[in-house]
Amino acid sequence: MTQNKQVSDIADRSVGGLITWPRGYQLLTGVYFLGRAGGLVRHFAATAGIRPGDHAIDLGCGPGRLANELARQTGPQGRVVGVDPSAPMIEYARAHAAANCTFELGAAQSLPYPDASFDVATCTFAMHHIAEEDRITALVGIFRVLRPGGRLLLADTHPATSGVRGLAIRAMAGLAAHRGGHGGGHTHDEPADALAAVDVRRYRGPLADIGFTAIEFRTGPFATGIVTAVKPD
Repeated sequence: MTQNKQVSDIADRSVGGLITWPRGYQLLTGVYFLGRAGGLVRHFAATAGIRPGDHAIDLGCGPGRLANELARQTGPQGRVVGVDPSAPMIEYARAHAAANCTFELGAAQSLPYPDASFDVATCTFAMHHIAEEDRITALVGIFRVLRPGGRLLLADTHPATSGVRGLAIRAMAGLAAHRGGHGGGHTHDEPADALAAVDVRRYRGPLADIGFTAIEFRTGPFATGIVTAVKPD
């Protein structure tokens, strides 16, 4: 399938909010994380339980920073696929891809991969960009493509943070709700709903309903919230 056809197919589906400026996004995250975004993605990869030789998928991969870190930690015998519905992000990620890392245009809620394809799945700062009505579909798809014993990590900014960073989180949550439009189900008059959109704790119940076990929430560096779960053997 050509990239133009892929773009057309994705445009025909509701994929939520798209970020289409990879270099600007890299700059923005660099500033927000005080130049230490590399340490954060290393933390995410380790918390996801990535191991040498694993096959992993990073959903909403953006410019590919976490996917490349997963590729580094899984080593040359492993394989990582980064997926994002934004063509500019995928183009940028492909130009900066590790040898054992590929990037594909696609949406988290319509994964084309066979059952039990991956040992690890990650989705960071991306669930709130998926249209509200499609988020459970995305989680069900993740469960399907994980192997028995496979590990899932969801992460986003943590809305319980106070101070200057808390204010920044609230501003970004409002922007995310606005970008999601009707798909996110939020309005400017609903700040609590906007904050809920970035709170990964909301997925603990749905993950259990889908069949995940060992569901845990923790806070991470830079005011992040992290949920991990396991597909049972």
